[in-house]
Amino acid sequence: LSTPHLQLAAFALGTVGWILCTISLGSVEWRVWHVDNTTIISSGIAWVGIWKVCFITYLHVSPGYREQFCQKLSGYDFSIPREIYAAQGLLLIAMFMGLLGLTATVFALRNVYMGVTHKPLIARFFLLAAFFYIFAALCVLVPVSWNFYSVAHNHSIAFPPAYHVPSSPAAQEAGAAIPIGIVAVIFLLLSGTFSLWYRLPVTANPIMK
Repeated sequence: LSTPHLQLAAFALGTVGWILCTISLGSVEWRVWHVDNTTIISSGIAWVGIWKVCFITYLHVSPGYREQFCQKLSGYDFSIPREIYAAQGLLLIAMFMGLLGLTATVFALRNVYMGVTHKPLIARFFLLAAFFYIFAALCVLVPVSWNFYSVAHNHSIAFPPAYHVPSSPAAQEAGAAIPIGIVAVIFLLLSGTFSLWYRLPVTANPIMK
């Protein structure tokens, strides 16, 4: 296939996958903790993200109003599990790799539609884009799977007292960031696969006299 239709689809899927990766990275809803003590956590629900922990509280607020209290996860706190720190680093890498993949795809598509005759160069950039997309997908898959495993096994986290969150929830479930991350993985893998399907035009063999 010399037409770049699949590569256009790869760019669209890669863009959506990269946006979903960004949303998952910034979301606080990686784990949803249900707690029994509602003295401070008024709603009984705390959201554990990879950058901060948040919950709704009615303390120090006028009657009828509420506020969201958030505590940033400190990089110097060794009680925070490794899967959270892994998610921070790997998702940042995934964002960068996805951006490189989009850049390589744009460059290759630009050359295709401008009629650049150096076809091997175009194929190399589509191949490079595929590598970036697939690598980004793996960087998202690892922390998403690891954190989902921790949720499924109801792992506890020894939060410092300043966080006002108990170390063990009554129950916990996967937050929105995890399924968003899974969809991002699927889109990035499809984008990488479509980028690999670019083929150079076949040149007819000259007729031998």
